[in-house]
Amino acid sequence: MENYIDGAAFRQMVIQAAYAVEARKKELNDLNVFPVPDGDTGINMSATINAAARELEKSEGETLGEVADKAAMCMLRGARGNSGVITSLLFRGFSKRVKGLDGGDALVIAEALREGVDAAYKAVMRPAEGTILTVSMKAAQAAVEAAKATGNLRVTFSSASDAAKRALAETTQQNPVLKKAGVVDAGGAGYVIILDAMLAYMRGESIARTVVEDAPSDTNPFDAFDTEEINFTYCTEFIIDRSGAGNPADLRAFLETIGDCVVVVDDDEIVKVHVHTNNPGQAIEKALELGSLDRIKIENMKIQHTQKVISSPKPPEIPTAEPAPVSEEEKPYGFVAVAAGDGLHNIFRDLGVDVVVDGGQTMNPSTDDLLHAVESVNAKVTFILPNNKNIIMAAQQVAPLTDRKILVVQTKTVSEGISAMLSFDADTTPDENLMAMEAAASCVNTGEITYAARDSVYEDRKIREGDTLALLNGKLLDAGRRQSDVLKRLTREMSRNRDISYVTVLYGEGVEESAAQEVRELFEKERKDVEVAVIYGGQPVYYYIISAE
Repeated sequence: MENYIDGAAFRQMVIQAAYAVEARKKELNDLNVFPVPDGDTGINMSATINAAARELEKSEGETLGEVADKAAMCMLRGARGNSGVITSLLFRGFSKRVKGLDGGDALVIAEALREGVDAAYKAVMRPAEGTILTVSMKAAQAAVEAAKATGNLRVTFSSASDAAKRALAETTQQNPVLKKAGVVDAGGAGYVIILDAMLAYMRGESIARTVVEDAPSDTNPFDAFDTEEINFTYCTEFIIDRSGAGNPADLRAFLETIGDCVVVVDDDEIVKVHVHTNNPGQAIEKALELGSLDRIKIENMKIQHTQKVISSPKPPEIPTAEPAPVSEEEKPYGFVAVAAGDGLHNIFRDLGVDVVVDGGQTMNPSTDDLLHAVESVNAKVTFILPNNKNIIMAAQQVAPLTDRKILVVQTKTVSEGISAMLSFDADTTPDENLMAMEAAASCVNTGEITYAARDSVYEDRKIREGDTLALLNGKLLDAGRRQSDVLKRLTREMSRNRDISYVTVLYGEGVEESAAQEVRELFEKERKDVEVAVIYGGQPVYYYIISAE
């Protein structure tokens, strides 16, 4: 195998890589530095590549192009979490370069690795240094250089592996969170394992299959988000007919100076605008520079509050976790949401969601799981609400697998998902709804109470296993042995925003309703002007999920 890889060889390389990731997935999980028990880089990457290995073990006699295509498609369908989706895209790009080929020499394989990197980078809106993207890019660059210089496949893969390891070591310095923890990027480490396993096969070394039970570990906080506070009264929306000479980018910049939750979508002939502001007149006046206005809507958010989600805090008698059967009559809109907990399942169903896929923290559903849910909904347009930052990319891969129109609302928490569903308007277009739903989601402050899965030092704070943790908009706010003290700190911090009017407390499995009512009292003590609803969510891992709007 010095100069040529055929279908049979590549098949075994992928299978061996899957065995290697499976054996070391706990090691990858443990690289995550945040002590919250909802990280799963190793689990996600293992599930993704094993989706391909299972199918490849059933087949033989195929060309390189056919094996690569089958592996990529299986990984795409089985992709879980951001790390899994990126892994699938690396193989998808690879398969496009070798499409129709019986086999490939060093340069073909190196170029295929490079095309995989290109595919992954294109799929990530804001690629960050110090991740699997960086590691795979450096590996592909080294592979191309080695292939051109030597024409030797083993040298090419060896060069890719060495470059990947150097790049992985550098991730510690490239990411401040990794630097403080003194660890490397988990996704990048997983890619190094894949390359090493493939290289080992080329050297005649075998890796035995090892089955490792999945267990929740720690989460990777690199894409933790800062959600904007709701500081403005009027929700202002309109459409601009592009007849003027103004620039949509200038309009966006201006709106950001007078409001928040700004969304400006430029569709060539029209511009769709959404902003929360105390001065809707100024927004309209600036918009007139671009052209005439249509569908102007201004609503006072302090007096407009729907009661759709305010329901009985009692646990439901019958969980509704099973997907609905396919509807015979096609409807204009369908909805698929991801949530864990029987209470949350019922909340989303009450809000109009057709299928609730069980998942979230510790349980990232695959692209295939979401695809099956979408296909059970007979709708012209189906919205997917991932409700978790680590599920968004998997949801985005559904569209290429179906001929149905799919729109992904990029909700990162169940609180954002609930707010997004409340903003849906059946009388507007799909794109207008997507913009409004994402704008509503972006204006939710989310607080969470959970526990530390292990001892950790995070942001110079020593955390002990079993500590109660308070998160605010994805960031660690407090940690301590007494849950009551941590809850008080979270409620005080969330109450600092003087413009919030509504708080929803979703309490999880194992939490008594009486304890949840005490959380209501904490908020009412801090803010007598705020309306607080206490609702049973039944979610695992998180004792409380609290939204403030």
